[in-house]
Amino acid sequence: MDSLRPFHRIRHALAVIAFISVIPAAASAAADTPASTRCSAMEYRQFDFWIGDWDTFEMDDRNGPSIARARISSIVDGCALHERYEQSDGLVGESIISFDPVRRQWQQTWITNRGSNMVLWGELRDGALVLEGEVHLHDGATVLQRITWRTEGDAVRETAVLSRDGGEHWEPAFDVLSRKRD
Repeated sequence: MDSLRPFHRIRHALAVIAFISVIPAAASAAADTPASTRCSAMEYRQFDFWIGDWDTFEMDDRNGPSIARARISSIVDGCALHERYEQSDGLVGESIISFDPVRRQWQQTWITNRGSNMVLWGELRDGALVLEGEVHLHDGATVLQRITWRTEGDAVRETAVLSRDGGEHWEPAFDVLSRKRD
């Protein structure tokens, strides 16, 4: 029976967490403002230009073949974006991008099928969304990465730089242009 005791504790802890997580939902349901309008403030719409189904091209070969497909959709009543990125070489990545109303910043959490993950934070700067944070690579290395998204006509340009020395020096990581799929 003693061997089951840790499982009972875990089950009890999960039950408490489940109960506590229901309290905000119940309070939210009782509020006058519907959940779908909670994320309607202007800040939540700053990244809506990225919503769509895109073909992605290297900037130095923007008329060449597409290197990836990126599908970005609005989720959870407009409170976040979901990205699914599929590169022609087999790399697949998914992310959740959301505006944090407490920090007044955007956050992206990104995971790939190659074992890398990153969490970036940032804001709108001069008409571009700029996020920066740590990338944890599958080999155990950590680098800093800064990604910038900006519209260029009806396309979105995404550029990234990375630092292997804590931000002292930055080098180009990628520069791509995404165009809406036909």
